[in-house]
Amino acid sequence: MAFKSLRYLLSELRYWMFSGRRRWVWLAILLLTTLCSVVMFWVSREPPLFDVQSVAALQASQNNQSVVIGAVTTASLIEVAETLLDKRGGYLSNDMLPPFLLLDNMPRWEFGVLLQTRDLVRVMRNDISRSQTQSTEDIDLAVADPQLHFNHNSWWLPATESEYREGIRALRRYQLRLADANDSDAQFYARADNLSDYLAQVEKRLGSISQRLSASIGQQRLNTDLSGERNARQSTSSPDQVMVKTPWLKIDDVFFEARGTTWALIHFFRAMEVDFADVLANKNAEISYRQMIRELEATQRPIRSFMIMNGTAFGLFSNHSLVMANYIARANAAIIDLRNLLEQG
Repeated sequence: MAFKSLRYLLSELRYWMFSGRRRWVWLAILLLTTLCSVVMFWVSREPPLFDVQSVAALQASQNNQSVVIGAVTTASLIEVAETLLDKRGGYLSNDMLPPFLLLDNMPRWEFGVLLQTRDLVRVMRNDISRSQTQSTEDIDLAVADPQLHFNHNSWWLPATESEYREGIRALRRYQLRLADANDSDAQFYARADNLSDYLAQVEKRLGSISQRLSASIGQQRLNTDLSGERNARQSTSSPDQVMVKTPWLKIDDVFFEARGTTWALIHFFRAMEVDFADVLANKNAEISYRQMIRELEATQRPIRSFMIMNGTAFGLFSNHSLVMANYIARANAAIIDLRNLLEQG
């Protein structure tokens, strides 16, 4: 009797939903849902890696200029920033309407790219474009830096895209002046200390993202905040052990932020390998540098799963976050070794 009653209820529900005009309403909903799913899948495709030297040569030819020291790094920075805005689906982090409002993986990827773009332009402003600490900063980099540090999810008045494009225009002005033989104010100083300063910033970023990735399974960590210095103090006390675990709904966000971070770094490091070639050769650091890039390239392998898995460390299912953390930690170790080489006389 219960089975017959259930079958009767289902038949009545089906008749109510698909009778008359309601049939077309449900078909329209189904079609709209399918279309939104296809669009969301299409815009969530990560852009491929590009050849930094080809991009630099193309931009130099468009400006009728030669490729000088710093041109490859600057061109790569511009290309990465423009890709952030002009990739498939455009810039998504500040979209307020569905279906883009429902996306979270691609906006986190964008944020990872944005962080590295901001770090590089700031190092160029404060260190690489200045001959010494008392020299004046470059006028165009002084514009590009705050523009690219604008709020990443502002929808209107002003929109994030308009502010970032103003920063890109400032970078292009710096690029033009850099290759202008009659303008000695724009410079790119490819020195060992400047490369080391940039690597120090990257080291901190990668250390942070590696810790967040490793916390996907949760772990008890000893408090090492004050280790290494007997008289060190901190503002407020902390427990000796802390439980660190990334919330379940944030695991894929951290993963895709790491993918965006490493995607941008691969281009910047490849570009700096060209601009700092003499420095690396003088320090006999080419192999360490290439190994660092190789570890980062491994993070961009295709994802063969429909979702970011979060299995236990030695469990039955894989843990994508731990795999990503491994590659990033190895790259960070290579950065530490490289900085030691650069700082040696």
